[in-house]
Amino acid sequence: MSAGRHRGGVITEPAARTAVSKVPEVTVWFWIVKVLSTAMGESISDYSVHRLNPYFAVFLGFVAFCVAIIAQFSVRRYITWLYWTTVAMVAIFGTMVADAMHVGLHIPYKVSASVFIVAVVVVLVIWYASEHTLSIHSITTPRREFFYWSTVVATFALGTATGDLMATTFHLGYLTSALMFTALIVVPAVAYRFGLNPVAAFWTAYILTRPIGASFADYLGFGHDVGGVGVGHGPVALTTSLVFVVLIGYLAATRRDVPASAAVSYAVQDG
Repeated sequence: MSAGRHRGGVITEPAARTAVSKVPEVTVWFWIVKVLSTAMGESISDYSVHRLNPYFAVFLGFVAFCVAIIAQFSVRRYITWLYWTTVAMVAIFGTMVADAMHVGLHIPYKVSASVFIVAVVVVLVIWYASEHTLSIHSITTPRREFFYWSTVVATFALGTATGDLMATTFHLGYLTSALMFTALIVVPAVAYRFGLNPVAAFWTAYILTRPIGASFADYLGFGHDVGGVGVGHGPVALTTSLVFVVLIGYLAATRRDVPASAAVSYAVQDG
């Protein structure tokens, strides 16, 4: 049996290629859409809780998240629009939960960020102990998919809390925070080239995309009195949503993000 080979910075398991993976190929498109989804989630969340009753907005976010995640689990292969819709719902609802912990429960960002770090580590440890792999290209069973999405939710929450911690608690401001996290995301990419574990490199970068997108969205959406540009959360939410839809439509049409196992499935069907 041949050894696993690297694909998009993550080890691809030989056994996993015999089944259809339910996550996309990790390409430049993956990272672009991921950052965009975080900016969109942040702006939609901020707009919703200010325009609607906050409790009702969180409830709607929770319902949308549940519908998306159930639909994602119900399919047997990777579907571009469904996968990224689920990511978007995680971004929106995750932002609402993280903000509710701080605003509603008055939990400091230092505490919530620490809690979410522990949550990410615990999920990854249990995932590895159960499956003996953390490769995202081995997401071919319901149990592995459960671990994957649990990690996604935890990393979104961690990224949200960390971004707000830097921007507000440490008074760096939204723009400085966004630029700082943009610079930091280069570190795991470079470190991977010098031997950093690919799983560690991937999830570190994944966490950092959250405060990048959210910080830029906050910088554009919030007013001058808190260091923002003052465009407004509504326009930012609308713009990011439109770009998000266009990119997802492009990927769905070109199949540039389809994993190798799913591409074989598509080829068989088209043949």
